[in-house]
Amino acid sequence: MRQDLLIGIDAGTSVIKAVAFDTAGQQMAVATRPNLYHTLDNGGVEQDMRRTWSDAAEVVAELSEKIENLADRAVALSVTGQGDGTWLADADGEPVHDGWLWLDARASTEAQQIAESDGIDEIYRQTGTGVNVCQMRTHLRWMQRHAPELLDQAETAFHCKDWLYFCLTGVRAGDPSESVFTFGDFRTRDYSDVVIEAMGLGGVRRLLPPIVDGSKDSHPLTASAARTTGLPQGLPVILGYVDVACSALGAGIYDPEIRPGLTILGSTGMHIIRVPSADAVKLNAERSGYTMTFPSSSYLQIQTNMVATINLDWWLELGCDLLASQGISRTRRDLLDGLDEQVLATKPRSLLFHPYISHAGERGPFTEPVARASFTGLDQKVRWIDMARSIYDGLALATRDCYTAMGPIPPEIRLTGGAARSLAMKKILADALGVPVRGVDQAEAGAAGAVMLAAVQQGIYPDIASCSEAWLTPRLQDSLPPDASLTASYNHLFKAYIDTRQAMPAIWRTQAQMRAALP
Repeated sequence: MRQDLLIGIDAGTSVIKAVAFDTAGQQMAVATRPNLYHTLDNGGVEQDMRRTWSDAAEVVAELSEKIENLADRAVALSVTGQGDGTWLADADGEPVHDGWLWLDARASTEAQQIAESDGIDEIYRQTGTGVNVCQMRTHLRWMQRHAPELLDQAETAFHCKDWLYFCLTGVRAGDPSESVFTFGDFRTRDYSDVVIEAMGLGGVRRLLPPIVDGSKDSHPLTASAARTTGLPQGLPVILGYVDVACSALGAGIYDPEIRPGLTILGSTGMHIIRVPSADAVKLNAERSGYTMTFPSSSYLQIQTNMVATINLDWWLELGCDLLASQGISRTRRDLLDGLDEQVLATKPRSLLFHPYISHAGERGPFTEPVARASFTGLDQKVRWIDMARSIYDGLALATRDCYTAMGPIPPEIRLTGGAARSLAMKKILADALGVPVRGVDQAEAGAAGAVMLAAVQQGIYPDIASCSEAWLTPRLQDSLPPDASLTASYNHLFKAYIDTRQAMPAIWRTQAQMRAALP
């Protein structure tokens, strides 16, 4: 029987997915399972590592119920997953503790200590990545101080996808994107002992696994993982790059002619450009953003809002709560239906919303763990729909803030994530950025990017450029152009947005002290 299918696992924050594609990039089937995590009183957010593996294995097994002879037709399996966080395993391969997610906010003090240390300039120069509360490096600092017994028990510090790769292959590894932006030098694409020592983590250097590039190397599926997933023992398994890098690849960032930007608006907001070499990487004075190694010797530069559509979720939940207090039962989906039309019927006005609703603060294009969301410019003429419009506007202006930190706004923005389904969000983004916005008809961009790496590693395509051309060009949607008159309005709003944002840090810190003092 012909081997003609590639399988991708994408272990996201909300959902774990297994997706099958044919070798031309057509999605054949998907199996999903809701992800589960729990929040602690100290700001921790943790996930059961064993359950994450069992869920991942089960969604792969479910694909066999949807695709006949999947095991015989599979060429390779590739895995990606949510970024940052810390997943510790011992020498026997057993979890030391639950995995810490990128949502975990307990290490804010440690993030600030690293950011204010004497070595921060060298750390940022080498990693090209700002320090924030959600990263493994800040988590390990917290553990050194508050839970050294976890580190004593640990043999390896994984990220989410690395843990799943270990469960599939028995190989302890990290990928070039996440390992390097956390602990390395993007120019050498390897760990940097200078960076590790500067962060005070020399004592846990032993926990960092070897780096494996999934565009070049694979390892075989173990017998035990084969029994669990229903796939054949020895099937090549590829360690994908971190989910945002795979999503960028799967959504069309690799276009050397247009050189587009890519915005992923989901729970978080990711704003991405690809640059051709290390020399083209642009660092910024605020020491923010991510620099990720990417296949073909290129790099991704990323500015990432801590949360994006969660701001709108919060607003809709308030509406649901208000209606419930009057005995009216509505869901967020009920309130979202028709909201696009209502928002587009309004116009941008002087009301501003800064979308920093996360209790972990903000990380792009500035890093401030105590940043908080706010409306400014309220008066008695403001209606509920005006405030909803200002949340859409705030997400678009935060996107512009991020792109501006990386240089000129790209000539086209490609949009994916949950917000890509919103016509209002696409139009407001185009108007606020002043460039066309184009959707990509690739529902599972993260899994697609992971299996594109597998397609190159397995020799189905000679390189990423040819794979991207074959997979993405037919899936590009029509672009939505900006309205020049509205772009002019957003130019004024953006200046006010930045001026307000830059005036807020002292207020945020005062409020943080107030929160700490309150019972």
